[in-house]
Amino acid sequence: MPRLPAALLVASLAVPTLAREPMAYVRDPAHSQINFLASSRLIDAQGYWDRWEADIRFDPNAINATSLTVTIDAKSVNTRVEMRDNDLRSKHFFWADSFPVITFKSKTVNAPEGPTKDSLMSNTRLVITGDLTIRGITRTIPVPSTLVFFDRQRNAGRVKGKFTVLRRDYDVGFDPPMNPVANEVEVQFDISFRAPRPQRPGQ
Repeated sequence: MPRLPAALLVASLAVPTLAREPMAYVRDPAHSQINFLASSRLIDAQGYWDRWEADIRFDPNAINATSLTVTIDAKSVNTRVEMRDNDLRSKHFFWADSFPVITFKSKTVNAPEGPTKDSLMSNTRLVITGDLTIRGITRTIPVPSTLVFFDRQRNAGRVKGKFTVLRRDYDVGFDPPMNPVANEVEVQFDISFRAPRPQRPGQ
């Protein structure tokens, strides 16, 4: 077998191996939601957001390379009570006219090491650490999450998680005198995602 010239061998060793970028997925709106629960003296208010988007980059062979960015339209808050929703949009709470979006942008996704890649595809515990921005204030928080499943044949999956936000950390600190609100607000997300469908000719 002929030997490679020394210069060619050195050059080949110097070329870095290009890592594959995680694939972009789209969320399934019919099976995705972001909810919150805020306790107060008079009632525990349950709400959600009607309008939000998710940028999902996922590689089932390298889950730690996953990234997730969620962008929420702050004005789309919905607790099923119009007067309360208008108050939440006001300067007292989200101040949606000045800060129209709430964002979460992941920095790291930690998955367990050791199991085979196929065993990681069902009910895998994750910790998604990222920057949460509300009213222009950004805090880095850990979000305990679960990769419920990933179906390689359908190229689709589901991730969910739950965490607590301290609203005063984001200057969402108003307390109605007759109905004080707890500082801790529970947030729950559930996102089903799939590979984008190929566009038809002419689209």
